[in-house]
Amino acid sequence: MAEQRLQVFIEGVMHYFRHTSDKDVKVGTPYLVENDAPLSFDVTGIIGITGACQGCVYFTAPRIMLRHLLLSLGEPDTSADNMFDLVGEVANTISGNARREFGKDFMISVPLVLEGAPEQVRLPKGVRSFVIPVYWKAYSAAMVICLAGGGQAG
Repeated sequence: MAEQRLQVFIEGVMHYFRHTSDKDVKVGTPYLVENDAPLSFDVTGIIGITGACQGCVYFTAPRIMLRHLLLSLGEPDTSADNMFDLVGEVANTISGNARREFGKDFMISVPLVLEGAPEQVRLPKGVRSFVIPVYWKAYSAAMVICLAGGGQAG
């Protein structure tokens, strides 16, 4: 994936967290991983990508971070359902921003939210994923980009 395309996702993460009461989000250096052991935390929101690029984009975070993120966004209901909605919203918002940048051939699905162990996340073989580490407050999360086509190097 070209660096400028990856930058769109980094900016999307930064933009999303600017809406919280604690805007101090940090994004670590993106790195490549093999898809045989996908990175995931407690809850993961996955967006399928079709068109010129194919694969998925997902945001994954620990429950405690999602609980504090809800509170920071002014939402007092920190139930599991709201955490699931939030992780899907983060993935959808960042993917939607990328769609505006990449055009109509970058088609995104509705979010699929998964809970639990990493083996539940299935990524295409033969393509590596970029992991964008996300640090907010004392928490770590990640945005993972797994795309084939449209300039993907892998």
